[in-house]
Amino acid sequence: MPRRKEQIAAMPLRWKGEKVQVLMITSRDTGRWVVPKGWTMKDVKPWAAAAIEALEEAGAKGHIAREVFGTYSYDKMLDDGTAQPCRVSVYPMIVDRLKSDWKEKGQRKRKWFALTEAADLVDELELAEMLRRLSVKPRKAPVAGPLLRKAAS
Repeated sequence: MPRRKEQIAAMPLRWKGEKVQVLMITSRDTGRWVVPKGWTMKDVKPWAAAAIEALEEAGAKGHIAREVFGTYSYDKMLDDGTAQPCRVSVYPMIVDRLKSDWKEKGQRKRKWFALTEAADLVDELELAEMLRRLSVKPRKAPVAGPLLRKAAS
């Protein structure tokens, strides 16, 4: 069994009325809905790397937390057919703007979802639980709450 590798992800969020929405993207291989994520980057802080992934994969720019909101595990299927166990650290991000043109625009779709709807769409149970937890009292959530309170004011 290969050693578990570390990845980072952004959880791009916005207020839509009184509800919080999350920006999801499709994966390039299966087309399932996921949050923007990727490998850690040498000499780049993990939250900064997550912000880069959000920009490259979803065209999202905004303010990202420097603390991890949660983690989830999954097996990344490699080109040779083997599974690479990964642990993903998720950083919440308030989206200020979406670019109309971005690096992976032709390779992915992006769409805003209600948190509970997004939780039902993702395959990773721990990620789904994170989204559901955030949907209950978003302003009081650890790490994401202060960002969301500031964005709402």
